[in-house]
Order: sequence, then C-alpha cells, then structure tokens
Amino acid sequence: MNNVMILFGAGQIGLAIARRTGSGKSIIIADKKREYAEEAACVMRNAGFNATAEEADLSSRDSVLALLDKAQRLGPVTMLVNAAGVSPSQASVETILAVDLYGTAMLLEETGKIIAPGGAGVTISSQSGHRLPALGADVDEALALTPADKLLELDVLRPENIRDTLHAYQLAKRCNVKRVMAEAVAWGRRGARINSISPGIIVTPLAIDEFNGPRGAFYKDMFARCPAGRPGTPDEIANLAELLLSDRGSFITGADFLADGGATASWYYGPLRPNA
Repeated sequence: MNNVMILFGAGQIGLAIARRTGSGKSIIIADKKREYAEEAACVMRNAGFNATAEEADLSSRDSVLALLDKAQRLGPVTMLVNAAGVSPSQASVETILAVDLYGTAMLLEETGKIIAPGGAGVTISSQSGHRLPALGADVDEALALTPADKLLELDVLRPENIRDTLHAYQLAKRCNVKRVMAEAVAWGRRGARINSISPGIIVTPLAIDEFNGPRGAFYKDMFARCPAGRPGTPDEIANLAELLLSDRGSFITGADFLADGGATASWYYGPLRPNA
C-alpha cells in the first residue's frame, strides 16, 4: 500500500504543492465541486501521478470524516495539504466562517487523529490575517483551543461583531494560525507535524476574482508597492511547502510562514501604511 496524500482544494496552489511532494503516493484530490477535483486529478494523472478525485465539503464534519475513511483504506495518511477556501469577494460572512475558519479547524482536528507517524501537513492561510490588529491573549487562546464545533459560538465570531466579509476573512486566517499552533501539540503526540503558510497575492483564478472585485485597486496597489514589486506564483508557495513537508523540515512544526513579497512589512513600516 502506498502512503496517502490528501489535497483539499483543487486550486493552483494546492496542485503546485502536490506536484512537488506527491511522487510515489496515492493522492486524493478533494473539492466541493466534483468537476474541479476530476479535472485536477486528470491533470495529475497525465503527468504520471497516482491521483483520484473525491467530492468533499470542508464545512461538513461528516463529509470530511467520509473522506478520511476513504483515504485510510488506500494506505497510511502521511501528508495533508489544505488549500481549500473562499475569498472575501466570493462569499458571505457566514460562508467564510463556515469554510475558512470552522472547516480548517475541524479538518486539522480530525486529520490529527489519524495522521501516520512521520506525517506532515500544511494549511494555506493568508497574509490578510497578519493585518488584523492584536485580539488579546484570551481571544487567541480561545481561537486556538476551543473545540471546532464550538468555535462559531465565540463572541468575537458572532455576526454582529463582524464588520464585513474582509473582516471575517481576516479573523478566519488569524484563527488558522492559532489552530496550527495548538494542533501541532496534538499531531506531535503521533510523531507528525503541521504548519501553515500565509501567502500574499498569488496569481490564481481566485486572485483574479479579487482583482476584478470591489477591492481590486487595493490589491493591485499592494503588490505594486510591496518590496518584491509583483504578485507571486503558486510554484513559489510550493517551494516553501516542499521544505515543510519533507524531512528537511523535520524540526519545524506549529509555525506560520508569511510569503507575501514583503507586503505586510510595507503595510506596517513602508509606503502601504494606511496613514502614509
């Protein structure tokens, strides 16, 4: 039986990571839209990978559990890449919280129960969470440790306390980072590791939606005035993920890696400062 890699989300970042790390593994590509998963699996198979498609809803525990059960039938699950999510221009506050926040927390929680010794995972967060002001130690601890099914009951996540979809997205991404820290402890008991990557503006279909959305001018200005002076590519995120998922990253767990071309640095200390 081959080791199994689960890729949740059939987008370009996830596929770039799968191409770097999926050789010799049974790869399950899961997406809420089966046609997206099938298309991605076909691309991978045509490049020589052993890939199958599954329909799965990140916001549903039953759906995630069914996916993990199928994965375990193929072999030991040694790798998780969570690249699923929605953006502020694509979804409502409620959907962002259900998918990006609750769904990610629940997926890490459940995968941490079955991940094989020596396994590793990466979840894709966002630079956006790094622009959210500090929430305080008590809120951070609640985001990290509250059981996933109780998360959306926290005061900070109640709809009346969320200004708009961008605020919801930032809260979700801040929560992702805190959950990774807490889950690293649980995964460590099984001899496994989990980290997150917070990309900046990466050219994908989702990013193009943002460029054409209500905050398009803001994002274009952000990558134009960040130190790198350009948006990133999925393969640049895969470069980092490859390290984190390999034995070369064996001392790295519970960490978040900001890969945004310096946009966050410019937001706080450069020409992108809101009061500049």
